[in-house]
Amino acid sequence: MTNRDQTFTKKLVSLIIPITLQNFMFALVPISDAVMLVALNQNSMSAVSLAAQVAFVLNLFLFAITAGTNMFAAQYWGKGDKESIEKLFGYSVKLMLPIAFLFFAMAMFLPMGLMRIYTNVPQIISYGIDYLRIVSFSYIFSSFAWLFEAILKNTGFVRESTAISIGMVIVNIILNAVFIFGLFGLPRMGVAGAALATTISSLFGFLGCILVLYSKCSIRLRLKHIVDSDPVIRNGFSKYSTPFLANQLFWGIGFTMISVIIGHLGADATAANSIVAVVKDLVSCFCYALGSGGAIVVGNELGAGRLEKGKEYGNKITKLTIISGAILGILVALSAPLVISIVNLSDTASEYLKYMLYMCSYYILGRSINSTTIGGIFAAGGDTKFGFICDTITMWAFIVPLGFISAFVLDLPVLAVYFILNLDEMIKLPVVFIHYRKYKWVKNLVSDDNLSEETI
Repeated sequence: MTNRDQTFTKKLVSLIIPITLQNFMFALVPISDAVMLVALNQNSMSAVSLAAQVAFVLNLFLFAITAGTNMFAAQYWGKGDKESIEKLFGYSVKLMLPIAFLFFAMAMFLPMGLMRIYTNVPQIISYGIDYLRIVSFSYIFSSFAWLFEAILKNTGFVRESTAISIGMVIVNIILNAVFIFGLFGLPRMGVAGAALATTISSLFGFLGCILVLYSKCSIRLRLKHIVDSDPVIRNGFSKYSTPFLANQLFWGIGFTMISVIIGHLGADATAANSIVAVVKDLVSCFCYALGSGGAIVVGNELGAGRLEKGKEYGNKITKLTIISGAILGILVALSAPLVISIVNLSDTASEYLKYMLYMCSYYILGRSINSTTIGGIFAAGGDTKFGFICDTITMWAFIVPLGFISAFVLDLPVLAVYFILNLDEMIKLPVVFIHYRKYKWVKNLVSDDNLSEETI
């Protein structure tokens, strides 16, 4: 192995391992919710799974903002420009604040309206209302934590960020048990306890990020950069992040519509899908870490002006994600008997769950490749318009309309509908590979020439 290969491997592994661990720990939270709540009753678990879709939509906005932050922070860090990272930090917070408070207000004051979007089962709606009102506070804490962690990861504090995430998850799981079941003399709170545990753990993560940021990191969040945004940062961020935000929203709302479709197929289908969603997220931890780590590695090289090396690193990461996606897809299918034995579902829901997990094997392969290329490598070089176009057409021209027609017009069986709803990632693969080979993502966003263009 050459020195260049060793440098690439060492840098990528140093990012992937902690980010994978971080993602894995986050994936344990819905697992603990599902396992503990299904012990109470199936509808409690389904309610929390559907109510969590509100946080999912919020996270679409946060992911777009942090993706833009990652995009420029990685390249500025490669360039050695700390002052611009602080300006970027302030502008990102300015974008995040109104979004976080809007979702807080909706969950606090309009929980019934939100739950009626996802299901028409009265008991599930009732449980969901209790959950949303309490968990609404976590939206504010977690929004700040998302941005703080983005800055920490891009400035050399991946391990610290991971430690915070692990602490959050441990706190969440312990408090889940305490509040849901009423341990140590506390009242038995059920779904409300799951919401309270999530809120407290989000506060823990927010405070942990502040501690690391101001005790170790040289980057500071300054009020002047929040109030008065730098025009170069603002224009550049808007140019490359707006397509990413549009992509996240159109794809995310489409993804939410999938939950709406399944939520109206009955309690058994909803419960089985809730478990499958957890399994998907759990086995996708490595894929997301590869995309996040790859974006930082490639972005550093592009920002430093080493375009050919960035291209070379992108090729290596793409090959790795194909192999890992295939392995993870097989693991999902093989996990079916174990998962069914762990959860306490009705016979019908268990049957749905088995075949849903089998079908997820191809979905995971597609998700692995697409998340790493579109969300990682392409974004590292500012190539965000392609993802918006690709995801929007796939979701809204194919998956959502076909899903509605198959479920409510043709009245196909639940598993047939589910098969159709999980084709989106595979449909995208051919055009993603063709676009990748055009190498439009090999671009230095923070070169003096490019920055001067942003101000024109």
